[in-house]
Amino acid sequence: MGIIKTKNLAFEYIRRDEEGNVEGITRALDDINLDVEQGDFVAILGHNGSGKSTLAKHINAILYPTEGTIWVDGKDTAEDENLWDIRQEAGMVFQNPDNQIIGQVVEEDVGFGPENLGVPAKEIWERVEESLKAVGMYEFRKYSPNKLSGGQKQRVSIAGVIAMHPKCIILDEPTAMLDPSGRREVIRAARALNDVEEITIILITHYMEEIIHANKVFVMDKGKVAMEGTPGEIFSRVEELKELRLDVPQVTLLAHELQKSGVAVPDGILTCEELVEALKALH
Repeated sequence: MGIIKTKNLAFEYIRRDEEGNVEGITRALDDINLDVEQGDFVAILGHNGSGKSTLAKHINAILYPTEGTIWVDGKDTAEDENLWDIRQEAGMVFQNPDNQIIGQVVEEDVGFGPENLGVPAKEIWERVEESLKAVGMYEFRKYSPNKLSGGQKQRVSIAGVIAMHPKCIILDEPTAMLDPSGRREVIRAARALNDVEEITIILITHYMEEIIHANKVFVMDKGKVAMEGTPGEIFSRVEELKELRLDVPQVTLLAHELQKSGVAVPDGILTCEELVEALKALH
């Protein structure tokens, strides 16, 4: 079994009126079956309301299944005795870093999680140092978080999760509130953790350009997995992505239009470099 596995996972939000009577039920997840191996970099794509953030909250046991099962490192999230272990092994980073940063100084904030876990003081500071170095924020360790940019704050949030030594980090739209520079910083940090530390990364996003380095992509729509494959396989299905109201990277769209006009470029072009090489090969 992989680090994260779901079987027929379903979840329903129940709306109630002021008297507590059920007004309506929304099926946010519908028969989800995923298998994520340790060390994978998985991107979960979808427009707003597709169910991707609801799925993220199940991986961290913030929500529990209405039907089906989800296992994190072999542990059923619905069993209360597993909650502590699951929260340690699957760390969560949310959209707004200001909601996660609580320390007055960067290094104190990063050390907060390990301290709560009862880690000895000497090891806490070792973890703080290694975590901040892993996301390129060690030189800012004495700063107040208020003095940091959005991208820097989000990297501090990620460092705080890393300091708890998780096997998996779930990034729930971590760049949604950032400018392009901040987005690049955060994605670069996530890629480094995956490449160097071999931490499993689950990236929830609707920015297509953020997923090109993933090795698995799941596209969600109306609570179901609508498409799955590698980034190249997903991006070769331009018309289907458009039907799901998802943007396609400009270079992929250009390659698709060239194909339609008769130019023999391959499917699933992800970067400008790939397109240049493909065009060179034609001449």
